Amino acid sequence: MTFANIEYLFLLILLIPYIAWYILRRKKTEPSLQISTTRMYLNAPKTWRNYMMHAPFLLRIITIIMIILILARPQTTDNWQNSEIEGIDIMLAMDVSTSMLAEDLRPNRIEAAKEVATEFINGRPNDNIGLTIFAGEAFTQCPLTVDHAVLLNLFNGIKCDIAQKGLIEDGTAIGMGVANAVSRLKDSKAKSKVIILLTDGSNNRGDISPSTAADIAKQFGIRVYTIGVGTNGTAPYPMPTYAGVQYVNVPVEIDEKTLTEIAGATDGNYFRATSTDKLKAVYKEIDQLEKTKLNVKEFSTREEEYQIFAIIAFICILLEIILRNTLLKKIP
Repeated sequence: MTFANIEYLFLLILLIPYIAWYILRRKKTEPSLQISTTRMYLNAPKTWRNYMMHAPFLLRIITIIMIILILARPQTTDNWQNSEIEGIDIMLAMDVSTSMLAEDLRPNRIEAAKEVATEFINGRPNDNIGLTIFAGEAFTQCPLTVDHAVLLNLFNGIKCDIAQKGLIEDGTAIGMGVANAVSRLKDSKAKSKVIILLTDGSNNRGDISPSTAADIAKQFGIRVYTIGVGTNGTAPYPMPTYAGVQYVNVPVEIDEKTLTEIAGATDGNYFRATSTDKLKAVYKEIDQLEKTKLNVKEFSTREEEYQIFAIIAFICILLEIILRNTLLKKIP
């Protein structure tokens, strides 16, 4: 057991003058009767009241001790333990262009990507993970954090309608997506820094080319894993019309050459996911590739342990009041 406010224990020293005061005061205030001799009282039997007369004072001393211990905040905690965990810094860069609404993955590309990435995040509780989203522009949806509840809340709110509604420019700025993620990782002190970029198209927007972004990532020791998502050939795409949603087959155009070059330049890998199951397999493979051993010190959460001292103090106060007003009551 430890004490959060151990300095309060010095108050126990005040009990010494208090006890001395009690002894001196008792000698002066104790009633007396002058008689010629006390010989006749030598063999007089002592009742239990003689032994209990100091009980209220003793109970008060115990109460004061308990209150001081409560003020010192007694706590229990485990000892520090060295343990080995696996943790890295990861930025997820996800394409949110309108083409991600294609339904060759179920229910569509963006929702399938969110579902699989959520499983990936939940499987890596020790990692700092952040999120970048991009279409014709790129911005950070969530900076690096170990608070995965906040990350997942922001992650689940991703929709492709931000480009569809014109809030950002539509298109696919792969270079901007990589560059934005690099800006969040460049100052990281982690031994392993990773970007997982997912897109379903080819770079057609942005001020930074994919090759330039890859070179910047390489300079900062960041590996980029690229994922091209989409089936081969054509994919059904929901097209809103006055008569309702109509599905048209659109060609799947993924610039695999560029994605492969980005991954190769940064010592990463390129993966092609033509179905939800294959996308899950891709994230599992990345999960196995990116494991870093870290030595950390762990300790359990401290718990306040004042309750037993409060109960003892309450019982002592109650007993003192009862004894002073019943069995040990004095008549003036």
